[in-house]
Amino acid sequence: MSNIRVLLAEDHTIVRKGLRSLLDAEANIEVVGEADDGRQAIQKAQQFQPDVVLMDITMPVLNGLEATRQIKKLLPQIRVLVLTVHTSEEYIFQILQAGAAGYVVKQAAVEELIAAITAVSQGNAFISPSVPENIIEEYSRQMNAMTAKDDYARLTDREREVLQLVAEGRSNREIAQMLHITTKTVEAHRSRVMEKLNIRSTADLTRYAIRRGIIAVEQK
Repeated sequence: MSNIRVLLAEDHTIVRKGLRSLLDAEANIEVVGEADDGRQAIQKAQQFQPDVVLMDITMPVLNGLEATRQIKKLLPQIRVLVLTVHTSEEYIFQILQAGAAGYVVKQAAVEELIAAITAVSQGNAFISPSVPENIIEEYSRQMNAMTAKDDYARLTDREREVLQLVAEGRSNREIAQMLHITTKTVEAHRSRVMEKLNIRSTADLTRYAIRRGIIAVEQK
């Protein structure tokens, strides 16, 4: 049986190195790469073609949810397993909507993480036992209705990227350089984001991003 090839996406270096050490100790798991933000996770997923991406949610530049969506769009065969401290219904719904195959809380035991990686690599879903079953049932019931009512779902991938970068306090010029587009294009995306979300100021946009879990209250 071939090894399960895993890409680690986690912005805390100590946490990422700790995870690598744990996974390297497993005979049937091979860590093929590491990423410290969502954009890098997408690039390295394309480069290494792992079986599983172990994905944190709150990361700079591009958060884990958006990285998951884009990986699943580009490389649908890759399975994404989210590893996070977040346990609220809203986060779980967003994770499943993004296309993740599983969800493990960071407080979980090592054995649970290994079981989750194994399960999703085999095409199965894995939801941490700490997540109440009724939440998953409610997700299944509400998914279509939520998507229809959610203004965020109307944003394009690029608009979501710009939203996060603006909320992180980056200037139009910085965003243009990072995304390899012009400042006028950034301004256009920014304007459309605010229009679609019915937001009138950068401060309100930042508050929206925090409330939505796109960025942390303090970037790590």
